[in-house]
Amino acid sequence: MPERTTTRRRQLGAMMRKLRARKGLTLEDAGKLVGVSKATVSRYETQAGPVKWIVIDALCREYGATDAERAALVRLAKDAKQRGWWSSFADSIPESMNLLLTLEDEAVHESHFSCVYVPGLLQTRAYSTALQKANEVSLEPVEIERLVDIRMKRQDILSRPKPPRLWAILDESVIRRLVGSPATMKEQLDRLLEANESPHITLQVLPFSKGAHAAALGSFVIIGGADPGLDVVYVDFHTGSLFLEKDEELERYRLAFEYLRAQALDMEASSAMIHRARKEL
Repeated sequence: MPERTTTRRRQLGAMMRKLRARKGLTLEDAGKLVGVSKATVSRYETQAGPVKWIVIDALCREYGATDAERAALVRLAKDAKQRGWWSSFADSIPESMNLLLTLEDEAVHESHFSCVYVPGLLQTRAYSTALQKANEVSLEPVEIERLVDIRMKRQDILSRPKPPRLWAILDESVIRRLVGSPATMKEQLDRLLEANESPHITLQVLPFSKGAHAAALGSFVIIGGADPGLDVVYVDFHTGSLFLEKDEELERYRLAFEYLRAQALDMEASSAMIHRARKEL
């Protein structure tokens, strides 16, 4: 069985294509600038084969990449063969989840809008288990436990020495929808209240009273690194997932998040609403 492409290698290829396109160069032009073949540049932009970080560095300079972009891509090239903690699950989780975990593992900040359920990074084990049990495809208990274990392990990024800056906006339906038992939901709401006290987490609730809003079509996450040019939008649909990285796509979702942030309650009022929802259970 061929070796599965690492998600770092996938991300590297996508970013190199983006930089070359931004500069308006053909594959052949780019190769001539750094003394490699057109085929080599093409291979570096695909998901297969080894890469040399020194060539990535040279291409980045010719493409006019920022220092932050170049540093991030050279790091990706050096770590292209590295597999994360989730590699042991790689053959049994969707490729989209594999990529999400890699992006998240290296994120500096994340902006979440959730209109149905609590974001995975803030879910309790009981809440996450209840969601898996509600799946339209019945899962065996051992499979549910495995999926929940992955989600709980994913949350470790919030307790690392330099955690990502997490900003989450929750539609009011998220805190009102009963997932599992009332006890499960109370525990989950307590987790949200605790999270809103964290110095690196901001939590806002978008109340029903605001009516229609900028993200009525669904939930999304903006995953960002040190340089905004390397941001990626993750959109999770019922039938699959999308990763968006074009400048116009990023701008659209950044603008939507700004509108949502302005419409949502502030942190204190959001915590007060969560307290009320908990009391009503």
